[in-house]
Amino acid sequence: MINPDGHDLDARARRLLRTLIAQYLVDGEPVGSRTLSRSSGLDVSPATIRNIMADLEDAGLVASPHTSAGRVPTPRGLRLFVDSLIELQPLPQEEMARLQRELPPGPTTTLDLLGNASALLSAVTHFAGVVTVPRQVDFPLRHIDFVPLPNAQVLVILVFTDNQVQNRVVQLAKPVHSGELEQAANYLNSHFAGLRVDDIRARLLVELREAGSELNRLLASTMELATASFAPQAGGNDVLVSGQTNLMAYSELSNLQRLRELFEAFQQKNELLQLMEVCARAPGVRLFIGEESGFTALDGCSVVTASYGAQGRVLGAVGVIGPTRMAYEKVIPVVQATAGLLSDALNRVATTL
Repeated sequence: MINPDGHDLDARARRLLRTLIAQYLVDGEPVGSRTLSRSSGLDVSPATIRNIMADLEDAGLVASPHTSAGRVPTPRGLRLFVDSLIELQPLPQEEMARLQRELPPGPTTTLDLLGNASALLSAVTHFAGVVTVPRQVDFPLRHIDFVPLPNAQVLVILVFTDNQVQNRVVQLAKPVHSGELEQAANYLNSHFAGLRVDDIRARLLVELREAGSELNRLLASTMELATASFAPQAGGNDVLVSGQTNLMAYSELSNLQRLRELFEAFQQKNELLQLMEVCARAPGVRLFIGEESGFTALDGCSVVTASYGAQGRVLGAVGVIGPTRMAYEKVIPVVQATAGLLSDALNRVATTL
């Protein structure tokens, strides 16, 4: 009897399971004992193969979907395959060259890079490409400007090191002259450029508490402006999805109700974002097969992700969503390489400004 975790599989059972899964991933059809006998290279009788298959089925690693004698891997079997039976190969040089060519390393914005990464993964794998968008405040501030508006309002223009620009309108208790705004901007740029907003906010609070500090004297009535400029903003991370319609080509996902649930998950993004944020918190590749994701809409799908970052900080995760019948040994290296190239590109954006 084989344990469900597959740890006690002998060499013949492991080879047969690997052969069955490899064949299934190619054509999506149940694999019979005769095919296994021809493809596995084992010198055993068909009866022995059938007995081993029966043991694998009892362990929940394979299943008989119909009345045919053929079997298909279960999500548990696929998990065992990915964890211990798969033979990952380095990404072919021509595929790496394509990723490098199509993920622009030159001056661009973070959103441009992330959108390119998502679309590129979709194009290469023919699945849905996904990437989380980090909070803008995760990037250091490059420059701040103030523009006076009517009714004691001020437009705050924040320019970050990833070339993104964020505008905020703050309401003051009374109007502030343009000269004071210029002084405030000069002070903040000289003291806080290169820091992230959370760090700026913390340092600003310390300086505001120091009676007679330069900041108190300089800003006077505009201290509230400095505080408001870096106040926490509503809204969290986002996730970009590309190539959702690719999934309609796979028979496993062609059920209209399943497709509707899946596309609603892509549109609503809440559950998908939660899953991707979990992936971003762990280094390396994360893989969820079928119900492992914990989200019903993704049952029957596999999610392969890898984290990306810049300047030593993890910023998010990038990956693909496709049917559980995917070529994991090819998809995993593609996702890994894309995450690495995205991180390199973001580091270049940050260091060239």
